[in-house]
Amino acid sequence: MFVVEKLLSLFLELLLPLLAGYLLKRWRRLKPKTVDHLMKCNIYLFFPLLGVLSIWGMKLNMDLIWLPILGVIMQVVPGILAFILVKKRFTNPLEQGSYILASMLSNRGTVGLLSVYLLFGEEGYVLGRLIMLFNSFVIYLVGYPLAQYFYQKGSSLLQGRVSWKNLFLNRTQLPVLGVLIGLLVNVTGLPRPQSVKSLVDLLIRLSAWTSLLPIGYAMDFAAMKDYYLKTMELLGIKFILTPALTLLLGRLVISDAKVLWTVCILSLAPTAINAVVAAKINNINYHLPMASLITTTLVYLLVVFPIILISL
Repeated sequence: MFVVEKLLSLFLELLLPLLAGYLLKRWRRLKPKTVDHLMKCNIYLFFPLLGVLSIWGMKLNMDLIWLPILGVIMQVVPGILAFILVKKRFTNPLEQGSYILASMLSNRGTVGLLSVYLLFGEEGYVLGRLIMLFNSFVIYLVGYPLAQYFYQKGSSLLQGRVSWKNLFLNRTQLPVLGVLIGLLVNVTGLPRPQSVKSLVDLLIRLSAWTSLLPIGYAMDFAAMKDYYLKTMELLGIKFILTPALTLLLGRLVISDAKVLWTVCILSLAPTAINAVVAAKINNINYHLPMASLITTTLVYLLVVFPIILISL
């Protein structure tokens, strides 16, 4: 019963907003501009707020210092592998950038955190946020600038001219500011009001919907069909190589079973919504990371998460 209940909960949390976005596009009930506003609202409002409020309530101690380092390793490993493979797979910079994003960025913020939240409650969510403490820096100071770099590299209008200022000084860095403010408030010792817990619960679900609904809206199965096979090797990177190395290192520094399970679950996350959002916002090929998101998410839901539930 536990397995069925948790699996059904995750299916509903993920598939309902995706289906809603897809149907709204089919029925022409939502304008593309509104969808773009939802996407930007998540990056500019919900992610920064969640960064402040969740990190504010964390109990930071030196025993858990390895968790955010492991969180960065989860991103660095697939990113390096993608850089090695990308030139053998694609020649177009707009596709190269998308492939690297699809590999490097994993859906820890929605799928991963929802999984640990459903399994371990707010304690699991807080542990997950601690593991992801530096993820905002990698996503918004590496991933988004990387997407902009490949756009500038692949655009005929901007060929040869890369604006480094525009890569790093823009509004997509607001979630990083949220993390920094959360850390600052945390170390001051100011207690977080008890009522904030309900707000965090609400923001988690609002963030999931404003992340996933635009992705469902942007789904174009005809445009994605050319990329399913080309991104199939990402299954090995995301579900075998990355978690294997992360757990190998994690077992050296973590003894608590629940903490290790949280690390394991987050290391198994599929391609990130942020990979699609970063590609779309920066005008590089978003159909490639979308194809990877669909295949890796389906494998996660149908194979990986059930195995986790049975193993607990």
